[in-house]
Amino acid sequence: MKILHTSDWHLGHVLYGYDRSVEQQSMLEQIEGIIKEEQPDAMVVSGDVYHTSQPSTTVQTMFTEAIVAMHEACPTMTIVITAGNHDSGSKYKIFKTPWRAFNVHSIGNIDKNNPESHIIQMPGKGFIVAVPYAYERTIPEGFFQQLLDKVEERNTDGLPVVMMAHTTVQGCNFTGHDNASETSVGGIDSMPHDAFGKGYDYLALGHIHHAQFIHDTNHRMRYSGTPLAVSFDETYDHSVSLVEISKHGEEPKLTVIPIDNPRPLVNLPSEDTASWERAKELLKDFDNDIPAYIRLNVQVEDFLPTGAMEEARSIASDKQCRVCHINTTRPERTHSQAKALTVEELQKISPLNLVKRYANDKNVVFDKKMEDMFNEVLAALQQQERN
Repeated sequence: MKILHTSDWHLGHVLYGYDRSVEQQSMLEQIEGIIKEEQPDAMVVSGDVYHTSQPSTTVQTMFTEAIVAMHEACPTMTIVITAGNHDSGSKYKIFKTPWRAFNVHSIGNIDKNNPESHIIQMPGKGFIVAVPYAYERTIPEGFFQQLLDKVEERNTDGLPVVMMAHTTVQGCNFTGHDNASETSVGGIDSMPHDAFGKGYDYLALGHIHHAQFIHDTNHRMRYSGTPLAVSFDETYDHSVSLVEISKHGEEPKLTVIPIDNPRPLVNLPSEDTASWERAKELLKDFDNDIPAYIRLNVQVEDFLPTGAMEEARSIASDKQCRVCHINTTRPERTHSQAKALTVEELQKISPLNLVKRYANDKNVVFDKKMEDMFNEVLAALQQQERN
């Protein structure tokens, strides 16, 4: 069985106010081209088709037209799509029946009363066990193994078994995700390897954006990663995974197929940080004809100059690139480096300078907008005291 594994399309994602539909359309067309060339038996999309639970009509139209085009590129291919934590699982039910005309199976929620609905049998080819994202407490105990046991009863010919899940797995590389740790990524707690049961040949995972096999799983547990970068911290290649399994029990064979982004996300400098003056030089030297999104990574002692973003965009005004963000960091400080205030100094320092000092010690950028907000709150408190 040949499977095209992908996930985390995040259709409708907007980057710092910039619409990305052209890039997303390009991504979908590239996947369609891969399908036409490879003629897989199945394509599995392991969650987060959309970036929000309420995608616009335009974004939904882009998705439906792409799925129809992918079906027409390989009419015999089975398409299985499961909901992710960014998706609305209930929306998957609306077009579940008409999608079957295109050999598309959409699974939005866990059906405790009808577990068979999660099993897609492909006669003579194999089985796909489709499990969408769900809060761990809402997943029946032993649900994954229950499904695999049902497949084992029916799999008398030793056909390949593929399982889908959208979650965080212990030991994954979560580079590129904000507010992530070894125990939770994107609000989803890590699951141990054995939570998925035994009996599958390949676990097609979604949620983590960095394509990877999970260590010590004999190439049976893999994140395909997102085919299109969602953030500037995703400084790695993006792709889809073509997986071939000869028979049940055999180790999967993987082919990684890259996806090109017509408007890449670029960090200046590409590694570490630079001074504000050096960052501006890098931006000036950036190729005029590359239609990239740019993030400037700047180290500051205090604050960026007023109007820094306007200055950066002015530098790039004749270029094809778009300056999105200035990412500021401060030198590491230790408590021994921070001078303690005496009681007399504390009594003399203004509230604004005190909070600036605190922000500086915590490596937090206290910009003009934050200063204005603080002054507004301070003025309101002082007025309240006078009343």
